[in-house]
Amino acid sequence: MLKLLIPIALMLTNAVSQAGGEFRHIVMFKFKDSATPAQIAAVEKAFGELPAKIDTITDYEWGTSESVEGKNDGLTHCFFVTFKDKAGLETYIPHPAHVAFKEILIPILDKALVFDYTAKD
Repeated sequence: MLKLLIPIALMLTNAVSQAGGEFRHIVMFKFKDSATPAQIAAVEKAFGELPAKIDTITDYEWGTSESVEGKNDGLTHCFFVTFKDKAGLETYIPHPAHVAFKEILIPILDKALVFDYTAKD
């Protein structure tokens, strides 16, 4: 019986994945020239605290540009946030913790790029 259930479970998992994968929220920042290292560190820290405060975030990572091609258009930071589905992002955006984070970010932000998509296999 177990040998029969495993392939069925794999097929169902694959069907769910193809019907609507995880939802990705990619955010890239360029800070104002006047932004201090301490202010930028505060943004990094505050963004990193969001997964513990907003339960619709299922995965999170970030990094700074190490582009060897120099095509990052001045964007220095990339934050990669994953949700189970688009509804997770819709909960995240107005969440009080996200709103408070933006209050730290906006005064030192020069430019942002946001790209959202449903992951495909």
